[in-house]
Amino acid sequence: MITSSAQNTQITQNATETPPDASQQMAHGQYFQTGRVLTIAVGHTLHDTFTGFLPPLLPVLITSLSLSKTEAGLLRVFLQGPSLLQPVIGHLADRVNLRFLGILAPAVTAIVMSLVGIAPDYTALILLLTVAGLSSANFHAILSVAAGRLSGHRLGRGMSFWMFGAELGRALGPIVIVSAIRLLGVARTPWLMVAGWLGSVLLYVRLRDVPFQPSRQQQDLSWQLAMRGMGRFMVPLLGIIVARAFLFQALTTYLPTFLSEEGVDLWLAGTSLTVLEAAGTLGALAGGSLSDRLGRRPVLAASLLTSPLVMLLFLATDSWIRFLALLPLGLTAFSIAPTLMALTQESFPQNPSLANGIYMALTFVTGSVMAVVAGALGDLFGLRWTFAASAVVALLGVPFVWFLPSRGVGRESEA
Repeated sequence: MITSSAQNTQITQNATETPPDASQQMAHGQYFQTGRVLTIAVGHTLHDTFTGFLPPLLPVLITSLSLSKTEAGLLRVFLQGPSLLQPVIGHLADRVNLRFLGILAPAVTAIVMSLVGIAPDYTALILLLTVAGLSSANFHAILSVAAGRLSGHRLGRGMSFWMFGAELGRALGPIVIVSAIRLLGVARTPWLMVAGWLGSVLLYVRLRDVPFQPSRQQQDLSWQLAMRGMGRFMVPLLGIIVARAFLFQALTTYLPTFLSEEGVDLWLAGTSLTVLEAAGTLGALAGGSLSDRLGRRPVLAASLLTSPLVMLLFLATDSWIRFLALLPLGLTAFSIAPTLMALTQESFPQNPSLANGIYMALTFVTGSVMAVVAGALGDLFGLRWTFAASAVVALLGVPFVWFLPSRGVGRESEA
């Protein structure tokens, strides 16, 4: 009786406690915070608009600095190489609040990327792109997981918002820089950095009171223990990333150069990348949300099967039909990323930033290597042959899908 009375008293006390406020609910991932997730997506758009300047600038840099395609492809390495640090940044973000590193990233990236077009030599380009890469690594490692935490149980939808912001930025980047060059001239492109400053201000105002710190349970899991549990998941994941990266990087790095070599005007060649990326925004927005309903593996398999076939259709056509083919190509090729990100974060709920950092590092570094490979093959055999080869390689990623967990490692352990 005494025990029963004590239990009833405790229940009454719990029932009369003040319910947690919104920030506390967010910290425990109880619901999808649309406004804040959208804010991060907008910041992602502004940030990746500037990193999207590089591909359409390559024809200009190749001409002005007398670069080979291989040297041009190496520039992508300096931009994406610092992403090797993302697991380290993610590991720290699982334990301490790195909010301000993520918030400052759009401003820093905007400053250096707006100077790329007026870089006096190859060494200056390397320095600028390395700084941009470090800033980008901070942004993606910190704010992608913040978007996931703000998404509650609708992680696929949250990653779709995140990738929608990325693809919209990459779609805007080419048209912004080629239009700025045409209207203002290359010498005045540094004025574009103001947009990045505004992005950092927006993130600060909207996220300054968001508790980015993870739970104590996440803080208590060591990185050594976490890494030992990731091998079974990361091996097939790497297979998919490598297979997809060749096609993805060939398109997003060399599409303007390929079309320029085919006789297309620079502005129209740059606009073609915007068309591809614009379709990619819809693919990214749909991919994660569909995977919430249909499952991660079916969405991944469909994307990996369809995008190479559409790439071959793109190469087999010309004129306006070729530009129309960019729409389904963007839809299918870009829908993979939010699905993989959602699967990665839900598979390791105790170390989502570390797992996401490893995924992002693998994606960015593999992309850098494949950009160089595509450039070297373009020098040897031509970009048309390279694009066709990338479609064949992408198909090799399909078998790896079936080695991924259908529900995520963490969820399987809870079942």
